[in-house]
Amino acid sequence: MKSLYRRYRPVKLSDVVGQEQVTNPLLKALEQGKIGHAYLFVGPRGCGKTSVARILAHEINGFKYEIEDDYIDIIEIDGASNRGIDNIRELREKAAIAPTSGKYKVYIIDEVHMLTKEAFNALLKTLEEPPAHVVFIMATTDVYKVPITITSRAQCFTFKLADDETMFNHLKQIVEKEKIPIDDDAIKIIVRRGGGSFRDSLSLLDQISTLSDKQITAELVLSALGLPQDEIIADLLNAFKVQDVTSITKRLKDLLNSGIKAETIAEEMLRTIVADPSPELIQLLSRLPEVKSPYAEAKLLVALINPVQPSINNDAAQVRPATSQVQHTQQARSAQQTQPKPQPQPEQHAQIEPYTQPKQQTQSNSATEDKSITPPPSHDFDWQGYLDKVQSLSDAVYSQLLKTQHVFDGVTLHIYPTKRIVRTILTRENNKKILFNAISDNVKITIHEISDLPLTEKKDETISKISDIMGGEVINDGGTSPF
Repeated sequence: MKSLYRRYRPVKLSDVVGQEQVTNPLLKALEQGKIGHAYLFVGPRGCGKTSVARILAHEINGFKYEIEDDYIDIIEIDGASNRGIDNIRELREKAAIAPTSGKYKVYIIDEVHMLTKEAFNALLKTLEEPPAHVVFIMATTDVYKVPITITSRAQCFTFKLADDETMFNHLKQIVEKEKIPIDDDAIKIIVRRGGGSFRDSLSLLDQISTLSDKQITAELVLSALGLPQDEIIADLLNAFKVQDVTSITKRLKDLLNSGIKAETIAEEMLRTIVADPSPELIQLLSRLPEVKSPYAEAKLLVALINPVQPSINNDAAQVRPATSQVQHTQQARSAQQTQPKPQPQPEQHAQIEPYTQPKQQTQSNSATEDKSITPPPSHDFDWQGYLDKVQSLSDAVYSQLLKTQHVFDGVTLHIYPTKRIVRTILTRENNKKILFNAISDNVKITIHEISDLPLTEKKDETISKISDIMGGEVINDGGTSPF
């Protein structure tokens, strides 16, 4: 028996729910016979990009769409596993052959952003001068990874996740057709957990429908999915507002001992805060995403019972979570301007002065000084964007770059490998070319020796202390709670 997702998958553009901004223009274009040679479908996972691509491919050729059909003129390609230049060259050669039974030969390229730079260049040649009988339909979740030369030659359509009302009505219709005994409140929980994804929501409904032959309640769904009740989350947030440590600890203990993971609790609290934000809870938004292995339970406890302390004055440095990105703060730059400039050093010894927190003149307690404080991450260099570009060129180099720290001084990106083998790999000639090709022409790169490492990773002292109390570091695998 087919799953609900496959049974209720649309087979016509008019059947597609919640994507009118895409389907309406496509329907009008089909009515007028205006077929583009390339389409790019952009949107989050599970919102219907691939389904619409398959429907469009069939309707372009006038084929009747059946989920299990296999037309020789409709070719699906997974960009993740066919990402090389040889795959695209083969595609180009076959694209020159006229269609067999339809008017057009349609290529559906899913996850197109996974193609390599060379593969994109090969595809571009076909998009620049496409055969009259070829149509490309490309889909991606990460459009920023697709070169502008590709996107500018395609008709771009943006898909969106379904809003709660649209999804609820859609699931309600399916529930009535399938005669599933389920409460509306239970459906609302499925809608919430589905996150606007039709695929995820229908898969959850399929799973929940087997729980009981009797009425399926919200409590039964929460238990099956391992979710805390909204009331408990609300109580936990209220306890945080007044810093009732006893209440916080007790509720966390109850939730964790019932089998609910710390990550799930943090996720539910985030959802609740975003839905109804208040000044007392905003500070939690920056902490809850950090609740993950290792020490997931400890991190959640620290987030809830360790409120952010206001700085002593505007000149005091802000304490932020430790990060591998090391950058001067604006205060450090201002202080340097009043000091004599140091003599220039040879490039191979170039280092950034380590950050130290300014001493408070009014404070005499030495406990307030912390020599291991890490400065805030750099906002002057898009490190994540650089990582993405490197990954598009080489997964191997990208994986090694993740094992480094870096400093950007405004001109040069200083890369500090944390292990000798990492430096050995990154300094190979071919790999150095990849690092330089992924960065702007006006930015230099220096790969330092291990001995130059400006900052060593240090464990969060609060978390380490809690870990010691709990018996040492334990990777969270959903096992026992620390309470």
